[in-house]
Amino acid sequence: MERLSAEEGSTIELDQVLLVSGDDGIRVGEPTVEGAKVVAEVLGENKQKKIIVFKYKPKVRYRRKKGHRQIHTKLAIKEIVC
Repeated sequence: MERLSAEEGSTIELDQVLLVSGDDGIRVGEPTVEGAKVVAEVLGENKQKKIIVFKYKPKVRYRRKKGHRQIHTKLAIKEIVC
């Protein structure tokens, strides 16, 4: 998941749930499912693979090369409440 402002080891609640599946069937939200939430524990942060951004214009010797690594938060899902 994209970077969240949460401490490592803390629990967070995600309340914008798009789809819930259970014993009673599948519920699809319009745009989100009412009353559903996901409880997750924050395991830490890591960086993804580097993306190379290269800009080039022909005939004018214009070349720019940059790299970017997005920071993501790693989560462990503990509970899904419908």
